[in-house]
Amino acid sequence: MRSTYEIVERHDLTEAEWRRLAPLLPAPAARGRPPRDRRPILNGILWMLATGASWRDLPARYPPWQTCHYYFRRWEREGVWDAIHRALQRTLRSEYNAVDFAVFCVDSTIVRAHRAAAGAGGKRARGRAARPRARAQPRRV
Repeated sequence: MRSTYEIVERHDLTEAEWRRLAPLLPAPAARGRPPRDRRPILNGILWMLATGASWRDLPARYPPWQTCHYYFRRWEREGVWDAIHRALQRTLRSEYNAVDFAVFCVDSTIVRAHRAAAGAGGKRARGRAARPRARAQPRRV
């Protein structure tokens, strides 16, 4: 019998990845509507994050974009993403010894430099940048 998730799309979770992440997600509420399957929701969130597309552009193979966005924001508020990140770091550190936390690299595409970093003066600039600029002088006779 074939599993529903045997065919894995480009940004979707494999069986091994899902088995690792499933216990890290919060338990569904005991009351109310029966919970949705979390794997397609997580796959939709990962697709959106990987592509950088708008939530409304989520492909039809995933749950509605409103559902994926709701869970993304909810898990963000509850700190689920941070807990997943810490758990995966612990796993990488203990099982594979694959993460070197002494070396970090920050890409310039995610760090916005202040305009003063390029040499422009701020509101209260001092030094050469604070001098008045040369303007057209009245004609002297």
